Amino acid sequence: MKRPAWNGAPPRDGEEAKARIIDAAMRCIDRHGPGKTSLSDVASELGVIRQTVYRYFPSTEELFVAVGYAALTSFLERLVDHLAGRRDPADVVVEAMAYAIEQVPKDPYLGLFLDLGRPDAFSRGATSVRAFDACRLAFARTDVDWDALGFSGDELTELLEFLLRVLLSFANDPLPGRDGADLRAFLHRWVTPALHAPAPAP
Repeated sequence: MKRPAWNGAPPRDGEEAKARIIDAAMRCIDRHGPGKTSLSDVASELGVIRQTVYRYFPSTEELFVAVGYAALTSFLERLVDHLAGRRDPADVVVEAMAYAIEQVPKDPYLGLFLDLGRPDAFSRGATSVRAFDACRLAFARTDVDWDALGFSGDELTELLEFLLRVLLSFANDPLPGRDGADLRAFLHRWVTPALHAPAPAP
């Protein structure tokens, strides 16, 4: 017998539909892996036809980008908790980068673009305005007074862009053996001076 659409519980609106599609995509990724998950799998999981999923996400890539953004919120919550109690800005920046470098490739959702061999899609998402805004809010919740240090507005955006681009470099081309204390020492050596360097005159 054919299952009813949306497994008998239609969404109240478009936002709920999107959220349920993203949740279903995560379950399919858990079951099949990102490389073998398709919009057909997600539609079947929800009890709808593919055209219903296409209405909200025109391609698998767009759906996976949405899954990545949904996972980003959870990751940043874990990052803020991990950084709690750290007050030195260099220590916060280095530990944030090291933690992300170590954890992002292990996350089945944040790392799915890399697993699919499409770092360009991952890069576009990681360096988007939406990603910057999420990271800015997370940094604002640490125990560092970034405004007092001169990192506000464009300066903070540039700092976040620098950190994200370094993260992408490590994620796309990891160096064997550079982890733990060695990774943190490497980041401290090259990142810490940038935090204390005066900004060039416009």
